[in-house]
Amino acid sequence: MGSIVFARFDMDSGCVYAWTDQCNLILIDCESIEDAFADNMYQRSELDRLIYEDPKAYAELVWDECPDLYLKESTDYTRLSDLR
Repeated sequence: MGSIVFARFDMDSGCVYAWTDQCNLILIDCESIEDAFADNMYQRSELDRLIYEDPKAYAELVWDECPDLYLKESTDYTRLSDLR
């Protein structure tokens, strides 16, 4: 299927545009990905950070279909009711 060569985030559309080594353009709707995988505000902010700082890594994460594994490893979230 090819690997991601270049990616950029377009703030106007809220999408990441990624190009593969086979010259295919992939359009990733970031809001849809957040709705599907992020369960809380910490996971959403982690995805937002990745989109702004490294859109290529974000595109690779979505392309490999493993955002949920990344979010479980990168965010430490404990509900307030569990702390009591």
